[in-house]
Amino acid sequence: LSLQSLGVVYGRLSTTPLYAFGSIDPCHIKSGQQIYELFSFVFWTLTIIPLLKYVFIVFKADDNGEGGTFALYSLLCRRANVGLLPSDTSATELMHQEEGTPSKMKVESRARRAIGRYKSSHYLLLLLALLGSCLIICDGIFTPALSVYSATSNLRRSLSKLAPRFTSSENARQSVDKYLKRFIPVPVACAILVCLFMLQRYGTNRIGVIFAPIVIVWLVFISGFGLYNVIHHPQILWAISPTYMFRFIKKIDMTSLKLLSNIVLCIAGSEAMFADLGHFSKRSIKVTFIFLVYPALVLCYSGQAAFFSKHLGSSDDVAHLSESVTHRHLQHIFTILSLFASLVASQATITASFSIINQCQALACFPRVKVIHTSDKVRGQVYVPDANWMLMILSLSILIGFRDISAIANATVTSHKLFAPGLAIICGMLVTTCLMSLIIALQWEKNGVSLSVLFLLFFGSIEALYLSSCFLNFTKGAWCIVVLSLIFMSIMVSWHYGTIKKYEFDVENRVTVDWLTDLSPGLGVSRVPGIGFIHTNIVTGIPSFFSHFITNLPAFHQVLILLSFKSLPVAYIPKNERYLIGRIGHKEYKIYRCIVRYGYRDHVRDVNDFEDQIISSIGEFITREERHDESLIVQEGRMIILGTNGNALVPIVGGESCQQVTDIENQNPTHTKRKKVRFVLPESSPKMNSSVRKELQELVDARESGTAYFLGHSHLKVRKGSNLLKQFLVMAYDFLDRNCRETPIGLDIPHAALLEVGMVYTI
Repeated sequence: LSLQSLGVVYGRLSTTPLYAFGSIDPCHIKSGQQIYELFSFVFWTLTIIPLLKYVFIVFKADDNGEGGTFALYSLLCRRANVGLLPSDTSATELMHQEEGTPSKMKVESRARRAIGRYKSSHYLLLLLALLGSCLIICDGIFTPALSVYSATSNLRRSLSKLAPRFTSSENARQSVDKYLKRFIPVPVACAILVCLFMLQRYGTNRIGVIFAPIVIVWLVFISGFGLYNVIHHPQILWAISPTYMFRFIKKIDMTSLKLLSNIVLCIAGSEAMFADLGHFSKRSIKVTFIFLVYPALVLCYSGQAAFFSKHLGSSDDVAHLSESVTHRHLQHIFTILSLFASLVASQATITASFSIINQCQALACFPRVKVIHTSDKVRGQVYVPDANWMLMILSLSILIGFRDISAIANATVTSHKLFAPGLAIICGMLVTTCLMSLIIALQWEKNGVSLSVLFLLFFGSIEALYLSSCFLNFTKGAWCIVVLSLIFMSIMVSWHYGTIKKYEFDVENRVTVDWLTDLSPGLGVSRVPGIGFIHTNIVTGIPSFFSHFITNLPAFHQVLILLSFKSLPVAYIPKNERYLIGRIGHKEYKIYRCIVRYGYRDHVRDVNDFEDQIISSIGEFITREERHDESLIVQEGRMIILGTNGNALVPIVGGESCQQVTDIENQNPTHTKRKKVRFVLPESSPKMNSSVRKELQELVDARESGTAYFLGHSHLKVRKGSNLLKQFLVMAYDFLDRNCRETPIGLDIPHAALLEVGMVYTI
């Protein structure tokens, strides 16, 4: 895992020397002493932010091995009850019971009451989590363009230096250099980006194994010539003293403050290091950073700063890392290595973007996209095809667009391109600092508030300093990160708002089971053989779309199963606690409710035998219903926690049948082979009640008669006279709902048995 983490997690952090000092205009440096002061900032920033803050503090707040802003938000949802996402009461009660007595005592703490009392704080925390997620996604857009462009720019410089070997004419050399600037940096970078995003479908495991040797060779190489420069200029070691940093702050002005927006790039990839936590283990990431990445970066930056200070003013490119490689042949090796390393550098933020989008989607804050789990052993390794192509298109657009802007402005491309990711980096870290300070206040009850304030002031003040420097360069590219963040934030907020409103409408317009069982005979409703699966978002009552269906077509099946998928703010739900099964009404009604619970990292909706698991769990519920000690009391009665395997019904696997099924994601009927699974009752047992055996037999007979699936297909419509914000949110949600992937259902639905009931919700 440590080896793979080098190729996935630390590619970005390892290549920051390519553009941290390299993005500084030498004209803005007053003296070599100022370079020493900037190196002091680099050293202490690397020590305080990635090492102290993330590795030793923030990593302790993982959510069952998962990291990122949404993992921190999920911890707050459970510990302070600030969640705004739709969740069933039964599941929430169950989570509190599983946390035990200590958690109940923590609920009464002063910090908990202060956060949970005000509804506005709930919205603020959700917006913070969404903002952090948007910034990581934006970082996944800018980083590939930045990293690859920096490497192709080094390639262009190396080729320009070879031109004098082939021609002695000054005009010819200038012409060659002109064509190299035009056809090397941007076109080659675009080609590399396309190849990089096409590799993503092979998964984190394979990519990590391929990329890890590249990062190892790169770190050894840059630390080697960094050590060489330190040996020749050992005075740079004095700059490790924080007095150099304080000296810089004491005489800071607008020009020197802008330099910090370049220095902040030395910690690019730290937030992605935390977001990628679910792809590996905490120990593997910690060991790799402490014993390899951190020492190598310190040596590289110290050597680069030493060379920069001694050769200040010698050339326009003296700040670039390639110039500190003094040997000519080694410079060509450096150019080739930097190309490969820049390819790896983008992997950390791309992988982090996949993880964040998957978490947001599971918690109803991102439109439906396809998520593919690429590893059977590490459940957190995911690939999101839709997000992958979106990131590729936007990254290419940023690369090509900034090239044109910089050409118009007659400035260097690199200096303009760097301020946008710098702003994304530091804003994302500030969000993590705010959320982490709240977790400290809630988790460490004795001294939690004081420690939380110290954490916020110490790390927040450092990050606020860097944030102010990034905003000074707002017109030089940082505006783009703000625009993209607003776009992604609008998408997430609109989707969350629409999801909440749909859920609230379903809750307000649901009907009771009495309406279905008592009033329906007056409408001439008849029961037909078979099992009817009703997919609904609510966990009490009958959904409005089904009552609409009964009113117009008065018939429903002998056995009804109301099926709900509910996400919980945890990473995983154990398989033996996957289902909550309960009964609605009297036994003769044969109406059951099944709540399928899953965490934001679970992948339970693509199981081919999902229907068989549900029926088996229903049978297990019937046999264990009388055991009061195993049940959970909810509004409609008792519900029992069950797993995916039960022994109340005996499955018999027959041959294969070819059925036309509906692919929910693209709505195309396809033919697929499915194994026939029949259920029979176990042999007679004196422990089984005759009434229980009779109900199990009726369930088996209903399964043999066939199954039907009822899906509600609803659309939102805004009321006349609503304010502009509400109109925008509803229109944005409706557009996204019509154009994103359809709701994924956990089983292949036979096309002939699928029935969608359309409804329009006016809010």
